[in-house]
Amino acid sequence: MKKILEHIKTNTYPRFYLFYGSEKYMIAQMKNQLKKALVSPEDTMNYSYFEGKKADVEEIAELAKTLPFFNDHRLIILEDTGLGKKTNEDFLEQLKECADTTVMIFIEDDADKRSKIYKFLSKEGHAVSFEPAKDAELIRWLQSLLKKEGKQMSSSVIRSFLNRCGSDMFTLKNELEKLISYTGERQDITIRDLDELTSSQTTNQIFVMLEAIARKQRDKVLGLYYDLIELKESPFGILALLVRQCNQLIQVKDLASRNSSNAAMAKAMKVPPFVVGKLKDQAKLFRMETLYRMTEACARTDEQIKNGRINDRVGVELLLIEFSGKEAEIG
Repeated sequence: MKKILEHIKTNTYPRFYLFYGSEKYMIAQMKNQLKKALVSPEDTMNYSYFEGKKADVEEIAELAKTLPFFNDHRLIILEDTGLGKKTNEDFLEQLKECADTTVMIFIEDDADKRSKIYKFLSKEGHAVSFEPAKDAELIRWLQSLLKKEGKQMSSSVIRSFLNRCGSDMFTLKNELEKLISYTGERQDITIRDLDELTSSQTTNQIFVMLEAIARKQRDKVLGLYYDLIELKESPFGILALLVRQCNQLIQVKDLASRNSSNAAMAKAMKVPPFVVGKLKDQAKLFRMETLYRMTEACARTDEQIKNGRINDRVGVELLLIEFSGKEAEIG
């Protein structure tokens, strides 16, 4: 990541970036910083965004060869297209003809370091794995956010905050923003503030919501959503927790398919053993492909909200209606 910040500082960029891994917050941060540096918000001529497996490969290749219009660079973002994950020989050959003024950001959930596309992108560009931060790194990050707002937490309160909210950085930032707002002019954030405001209740509500989604109980799903909104939970925070829950269910199903013990699952997922038991029961209600489709739909809604194409409350509500309105896919 330091190298990417150096690219921005010196305004010298490789043609290709490959971002992959489970820490979606840092991927989004790096993507947005590069976008801000390379194209202005109103520049639609030199910015293109493609998402999903149906992205038009020929259109992408042609854009990559095209010189920018009254700008130093053309930016192309490819998110979850699979083009940075699985080698497409024709596409790979066309990438070699990419204009020097084009910057392409490939964002994938993981990467195969043995593949031709990975070797090409890492040799000709910059490949970065974004994995969950360790507690010490999260503590330093939280302390920097608190300092910017003129707030502070003791070491014991920060550790309690991490224990309650987990390690997902989107969730942590959302919960911290609520605490900062809740404490007003007061500088210290205390354990009592955590008791009154952090997301243990919200997380339980999300757990119940996922079960209602699996059973296609739309009224119950929307009722839970409206309750969370009444509790001042942000739609974006609810979306982040939905993604986190879906990812945990995917992990559980994957580990269970490899006959991992509950203890091994708890260690791998960094959650208490009793949580693994609850997740295993809920995971039985979903097919793996259903969970993947749900996380992809959440990512689309997240992008639409961040780009201002849809209101956050409406976007998440429409997503929940979609999830809970299809034919049952339990199995």
